[in-house]
Amino acid sequence: MEEFKGDKRTKEYREWKKRQQGLGDTIEKITEKTGIKKAVKAVFGDDCGCDERRELLNTIKPYNCFTEDEFNYFQDFYNTRYNPKHFESDDVTRLRQIHKRIFRRDTKICLNCNSAIRVMNIITKDLLKIYETY
Repeated sequence: MEEFKGDKRTKEYREWKKRQQGLGDTIEKITEKTGIKKAVKAVFGDDCGCDERRELLNTIKPYNCFTEDEFNYFQDFYNTRYNPKHFESDDVTRLRQIHKRIFRRDTKICLNCNSAIRVMNIITKDLLKIYETY
């Protein structure tokens, strides 16, 4: 995968990231550079199933990334409101939405249970790892 050099908060980064959607895109770039894709198309034709496999792999293993709005929201939340012992309901809703989109799994939370704080801290730590890559 080509490496992005520069500020990851710029329009150029967002455009680059759109081109790097997931594992399928990376594999496609490798097969293009090595000539494998050209050989497969020569043998099987243009309808060799490569596009479908690329989309499937992008769906299965996307590259985890904030949108610009999510980045700004998380930055504000983490720097101004984060308290590991208390989460506002609006923050719970928004953080769960972001986590679900990035990690493609829905984390159920019982707001009346003692485990809610623990689960929200796990979600926050997961998102912090993504945030720190910026």
